[in-house]
Amino acid sequence: MLAVFLQGLAMSAAMILPLGPQNAFVMNQGIRRQYHLMIASLCALSDIVLICGGIFGGSALLSKSPLLLALVSWGGVAFLLWYGWGAFRTAFSKNPELAQAEVARQSRWKIVVSMLAVTWLNPHVYLDTFVVLGSLGGSLSPDERSWFALGAVSASVLWFFGLAILAALLAPWLNTGKVQRVINFIVGTIMWGIAIQLARQTGVF
Repeated sequence: MLAVFLQGLAMSAAMILPLGPQNAFVMNQGIRRQYHLMIASLCALSDIVLICGGIFGGSALLSKSPLLLALVSWGGVAFLLWYGWGAFRTAFSKNPELAQAEVARQSRWKIVVSMLAVTWLNPHVYLDTFVVLGSLGGSLSPDERSWFALGAVSASVLWFFGLAILAALLAPWLNTGKVQRVINFIVGTIMWGIAIQLARQTGVF
C-alpha cells in the first residue's frame, strides 16, 4: 500500500507544482501575510474535495457532461482575464506601494471569494483532479484507491501550507515595490496565458 500512497503523492505533486492561478494567489497572500494560513487551509480543503470526488466517481460525471466543462471553462477564462488585469494594473502602477496598500485593505470575505473563484473556476483543476487523478485512482481496487487518494491529498496539504509559510517568511525581501512589480507582471502574464489557452481549447481561436 505504501507504493500506492507514494504514487498518489507523486502524481498529485506533479499536478500542483506548476505555477497557476491557485499557487499565485496563495503566494501573494503569503507575501502580504494576509490570511495566508486560512487561504492555504481552504485551498487544501478544496483540493481534498476535488481529488476525492474525482477518484471516487466524479471523473465519469465530468466526461459525460461536455456542456458543464464548457461552462466552467468560460467562467475560468473570464475570471483569469479579470485577475490578470488586476495584476498588470498593480505592476504598472506609478505608485506600487499605494496599489499594494489598496489590495491589502481587501476584506477577509472578498479574499475568500477570490480564492474560491481561483480554485473552482479553473477548468485545469477539474482536468487534473477528475480526469487525470480520477482516472488513475478509479482504476485501482477499493483498498488501493483509498491509499492513492490519501497520498494525493497529502501532497496538496503539504504544498499549500509550505508555499504560504515560505512566502510569509520571505515577505521582507519580496514585499517591496520593485519586486512586487515583477511578481505581479509574471502573475498577470501567467493568468492571461492560461486564459488564452483555455479559449483555444473551447474552439474560439
